[in-house]
Amino acid sequence: MEKILISACLIGDNTKYDGSNNLFSRYKELLEKYELVPFCGEVEGGLTIPRKPAEIVKDRVINTKNKDVTQYYLQGAQKAYAICKYLNIKIAILKENSPMCGVKNVYDGTFTHKKISGQGILTQHLIKHGIKVYSEEEIDELLK
Repeated sequence: MEKILISACLIGDNTKYDGSNNLFSRYKELLEKYELVPFCGEVEGGLTIPRKPAEIVKDRVINTKNKDVTQYYLQGAQKAYAICKYLNIKIAILKENSPMCGVKNVYDGTFTHKKISGQGILTQHLIKHGIKVYSEEEIDELLK
């Protein structure tokens, strides 16, 4: 069975910045066809649960206390790719809008809940290394 890396929050793990999750009930449909490998880039990069919300500002990731947390995001992205490489994972499903996982959109860096076109740190890193990345909004393509 093919393995897919998936944002841990999408399968109900409480890894969001506020200690909650983004449970996506349709992940169960994926389990019929794929082996899911949950991963939270922020946690694996060294950030805590809960943590301050963060957004991409230019080429950095800044939290609401104006602290640069980019290094944690980069470390998490590197760990995700290492797992993909080790397990021969070619596909990832990541949480849309997140500064780590956004596939088509991220928040604009003003902490006003405004979204812009863009990709999160992990998404950029995986795509750069040849991993096909989908958001939870695009799983129909994987269930065909």
